[in-house]
Amino acid sequence: MKAITALLDGLVDYAGLFPPASEDMRPALESYASYLESSDRKALGRFIVPLRRLKELEDAGQSLFPREVDSDPWRLSVLVADDVHAAGEEMLEFNCHHSSGSPAGHVVIEVAELKASTVAEIESQRAELPSSFTPYFEIPTTGDVSPLIKALAGVGSRAKIRTGGVTPEAFPPAVEIIGFITTCRRERVPFKATAGLHHPIRGTYRLTYEPDSPTGKMYGFLNVFMAATFVYAAESEETALAVLEEEDPLAFSFSDDAIAWRDRRVEAEQIQASRGDFAISFGSCSFREPVDELESLTRAARLKTL
Repeated sequence: MKAITALLDGLVDYAGLFPPASEDMRPALESYASYLESSDRKALGRFIVPLRRLKELEDAGQSLFPREVDSDPWRLSVLVADDVHAAGEEMLEFNCHHSSGSPAGHVVIEVAELKASTVAEIESQRAELPSSFTPYFEIPTTGDVSPLIKALAGVGSRAKIRTGGVTPEAFPPAVEIIGFITTCRRERVPFKATAGLHHPIRGTYRLTYEPDSPTGKMYGFLNVFMAATFVYAAESEETALAVLEEEDPLAFSFSDDAIAWRDRRVEAEQIQASRGDFAISFGSCSFREPVDELESLTRAARLKTL
């Protein structure tokens, strides 16, 4: 097994509808369709769409959705902002209408992404959501996150962390991210990340695609998921923090059976286990940017060893 393959498997949930890309529905769906046919398709996760735009997705994607009985469905993650019970009913109806062999195309909502800032909100929303959907709750990372993550564990839900945005203030401190990750590991709660992870390695980048975009320090998705893998493998919180804050691309090295950060390495099997059970994915408005930059990084790392 190649370690990089284990790292990339289903890693990028495509959020082309969201800033800073903010694509219209049809171009975003066309992009997703092209990624499903690309050589990097194994790295592609779900298409992310707000509940309020679900009908727009149906209309815009009619000619793109797979229709063969044995075809793999398009997989969706839906952002739910309001009445969870009503949202659940709408999503169940959508899945029924888009089941395998349907003339409307084979598309399935697998995930519901919600927000909660209290234990009571987590418990009430989880109770209203049909059990067929996997729930991710975006929670605040300031202060002690233990009660919220314990509540997620208690109701069989997953966590979501916002790791950036389009302004410098949107990026949480590194210690908050590591605190979130280590608490999720302690409570055995899988998580996903969202926002600000366009690049593999932490550094200063433009925060949007506008010519006059401000710049800011952004986390790298390789930093985040390697830090999580080290936590999963029972490395110290201090090591995970150092990995998250690493800004030297050449501090990471890659082989078929492992990925290393400086003098520490994790085997491909450990990466696969962490990705499957713990550090699930991240949402990105770009698919090509993170995947292509990681390919360039691994190529440079291999050249260094020659």
